[in-house]
Amino acid sequence: MNKPLRRIAIFCGLLVLALLVRDNWVQYVQADELKSDKDNRRVIIERYATPRGDIIVDGKSITGSKETSGSDFKYKRTYTNGPMWAPVTGYASQAFGANQLESIEDGILTGNDDQLFFRNTLDMFTGREKEGGNVVTTLNGAAQKAAYNGLKKQGGKGAVVALDPSTGAILALASYPSYDPSSFAGNSTTTDTEAWQKLQKANNDEDPMLNRALRETYPPGSTFKVVTAAAALENGLYTTADENTKSPLPWTMPGTTTELPNEGNIPCKNATLRVALRDSCNTVFGKVGSDLGNDKMLAEAKKFGFDEEHFTPIRSSASVFSDDMNPSQTALSSIGQFNTAATPLQMAMVASAVANDGTLMKPYMVDELQAPSLDPIEKTEPEKLSQPLSAKNAQILQSMMETVVKDGTGKNAQIGDGVTVGGKTGTAQHGENNSKNPYAWFLSYAKLSDGSSPVAVAVVVEDDNAVRDDISGGGLAAPIAKNVMEAVINSKQ
Repeated sequence: MNKPLRRIAIFCGLLVLALLVRDNWVQYVQADELKSDKDNRRVIIERYATPRGDIIVDGKSITGSKETSGSDFKYKRTYTNGPMWAPVTGYASQAFGANQLESIEDGILTGNDDQLFFRNTLDMFTGREKEGGNVVTTLNGAAQKAAYNGLKKQGGKGAVVALDPSTGAILALASYPSYDPSSFAGNSTTTDTEAWQKLQKANNDEDPMLNRALRETYPPGSTFKVVTAAAALENGLYTTADENTKSPLPWTMPGTTTELPNEGNIPCKNATLRVALRDSCNTVFGKVGSDLGNDKMLAEAKKFGFDEEHFTPIRSSASVFSDDMNPSQTALSSIGQFNTAATPLQMAMVASAVANDGTLMKPYMVDELQAPSLDPIEKTEPEKLSQPLSAKNAQILQSMMETVVKDGTGKNAQIGDGVTVGGKTGTAQHGENNSKNPYAWFLSYAKLSDGSSPVAVAVVVEDDNAVRDDISGGGLAAPIAKNVMEAVINSKQ
């Protein structure tokens, strides 16, 4: 071969090599980047080319897929009772993407998850159309309906979370006001975009797309006294529910000249923990927190799950109990004021741990992932999260919470028929100098005659239109909690 031909051959060989390197680089190194590129319309078209798998509650689908026309997206998502289930499902929109379960479990629902690889490969050879798998939730339909309808009837804003104390399974997760994910599931620049814009916080003061059960933190008010009582028992400050506490009346917060007030003329002087929880004595629990100190109160709050995010698998915001507080700030935080803030999920976890003899289970809402054939792919196993109380101290605290419902401010949660209810009411300050209507809270659990506890509930209600003097956890929130607990109990019979 003469020299010019050799040079041409070498040059062509280099071109072929460069082409092979580039081809492999694009196919393997850049594959994921190109696949997720917002301008790669083929991926989006493929996602909506087949019906999406479903999200399941009580063995029934609460989602579906509908064939569209006039678009290269063949199917769009539909929802049954969309506003009621939106805090669980989230949305899957051709125009605006997806969130919550629709996003987290997108691979299973679209059929693209690696766990479905062998099935998808087999379908390629058989010519069978690709299908999405299902997400089976832990939710209880009757409990969710009771929670959502209770909030809707009350009006205003609020949230409900119900847990199975023995497993951590989420039985209800409701937020109000809410939205219908079906209203913007397509990609119409008129109807879907218009519906989306109307739901955005900038255009809607109600902020209906906020998941108040998981993403909103509220001052928990007197419901936090359950945590403070647990800290008192766990640290040996008091060892029973019925010994007198060292709680003068009035009580001046350390380092200040400010007396911590109680609500009304209630018997709080040296009151026992039982009486103090029943009547919600600020002086008793404020002094308990101050006596224990910031470090011990913070340690107990963290055992209940404060100061960290939780993934159900939907992310829940971290609840807050502060560090580096002085004694008076610790006192205020120990009665659910100052910087203390909690999600409804967090306070349901508090009630759940007490009901479960001191063991806190990790909350979760996905029971099982299924292949399109309904074969199980992945099953969630209950997992212990922490041990905030010993069994002995948890049972002492149960007896105190049961007194609240039997003889105190939680009477509206009584069920009867052999069901024992423990609870704690709370009315939390809202706005600068408590200028706005307060938040009404209620924590509770139900215990059956066999000693088992199938449900623990947290309810928070924010009603700007209510008469201020009528707002109380026992008045607004306890009836909702009662209905949710009854729904769970009845569904197990």
